[in-house]
Amino acid sequence: MPNPPTTGVKPARRDNPGLGIMMMLAAIGFLTTMNLFIKLIGPEYHPMQVTFLRNFVAAMVIVPFILRAGGISVLRTHRPWGHAARALGGILGNACYFYAFARLPMADVLVISQAVPLFATALAVLFLNERVGWRRWTAILVGFLGVAVSVDPTGAMGTASLVTVLATLFWASTILLMRSLGATENPYTIVFYYMGAGTVLAALFMPWVWITPPIEALKFFVAAGLLGALGQFFMTYALKVAEASVVSPFNYTAIIWGIVFDLAIWHAWPTWPTFWGAIIISAAGLYLFRREAGHKHRAKN
Repeated sequence: MPNPPTTGVKPARRDNPGLGIMMMLAAIGFLTTMNLFIKLIGPEYHPMQVTFLRNFVAAMVIVPFILRAGGISVLRTHRPWGHAARALGGILGNACYFYAFARLPMADVLVISQAVPLFATALAVLFLNERVGWRRWTAILVGFLGVAVSVDPTGAMGTASLVTVLATLFWASTILLMRSLGATENPYTIVFYYMGAGTVLAALFMPWVWITPPIEALKFFVAAGLLGALGQFFMTYALKVAEASVVSPFNYTAIIWGIVFDLAIWHAWPTWPTFWGAIIISAAGLYLFRREAGHKHRAKN
């Protein structure tokens, strides 16, 4: 899965970009290692079961912390269906990514997943009526070209590659829903219902897909959940102490982690399509970050 959206918690910001970058790098390391454990679990388990167990463990860590920090007021919401839609998009996106990680090299999945900001910007134009100039549209189209190159430049797309693209689209939709919810909802409320509702929705599939894992596999599931929770905490902290425009570009270090894991464990080098796709998608995404940061800076002044 790609890096989860920030919780949106907004205490007083300390201007410490160095610390923010270090925290973001640690978050990406935790989250990519989580994906490694998902891959090591293998394709024997249904992706929805993997999603449920990962979410359940992460929720056991994160939800008590949120309740302690936000109090009982965190349960109040005016938009239950918005939370449900975001949770559904999240578990479908996770399930698709987990399906892909079990079947493709890690670098291949992580490269395509970096197109989430590109999809989110395009969807924002369609559903939120956001205005995007020709420069950002050009970056989006170039990024989509990078996705096509990564999937397969010959057009012979495999099922796992197509599922990865679908997962990226689901995750982009959750970002838009988070933006919409953030306009009216407490940030603790958003995280609480995302974790809680996501776990419950995934649990609904268990009567049809559950396979009792042995102890060794269960350890991997627990490790994935704990790493996911740590990644969320560190990413949230990074965004508390530094601007998103400073730390968000370091999301792309996930590609380096993926390549290292592929080489160290499976002795698999990235293919040329994956390599060139990574360059194109990263360049397009970084340009979008730069343009959006420029727009925000001009708006403040």
